[in-house]
Amino acid sequence: MSHEGIRLTNHEEQEREEALNRPLPRIAITPEKVRVLLTEGKGVEIDWQDGHKSAWSFAWLREACPCANCVEDRKKEGRKPGQPTQKPAQLLPLYTPPPKPSSVIPIGRYAIRFHWLDGHDTGIYSWEYLRRICQCHECTFENTESTGAPN
Repeated sequence: MSHEGIRLTNHEEQEREEALNRPLPRIAITPEKVRVLLTEGKGVEIDWQDGHKSAWSFAWLREACPCANCVEDRKKEGRKPGQPTQKPAQLLPLYTPPPKPSSVIPIGRYAIRFHWLDGHDTGIYSWEYLRRICQCHECTFENTESTGAPN
């Protein structure tokens, strides 16, 4: 018996979930060129073999960390990958520097891993994960269209 309990879904919700989890062709998850703009402090840009181009800021990537702890925290708070955490209201908010990695290392031929300045380093960003969370207009429109959100 599953430790996760029973989850009831309707047919439409099940179809949307299946569409988001459908297998991607190998050409769509194989990078042709990867640029990590570490010294500029900007983010990551990937040109995929299928001609698609993706780009993410470091701040967005830090909030989309795929490690188990970060995924669990996002689920508890009802956030999607890349959505920032809600900060408590403060009378005089303190400055916090934008997230930036101190280093980036390749993980085999399938992923990259960031060592963030805040000390976090357990998230392994696979090429498939990065392609699925692409933030370009084409991909975000496709995802909102498949989830039924208004245009």
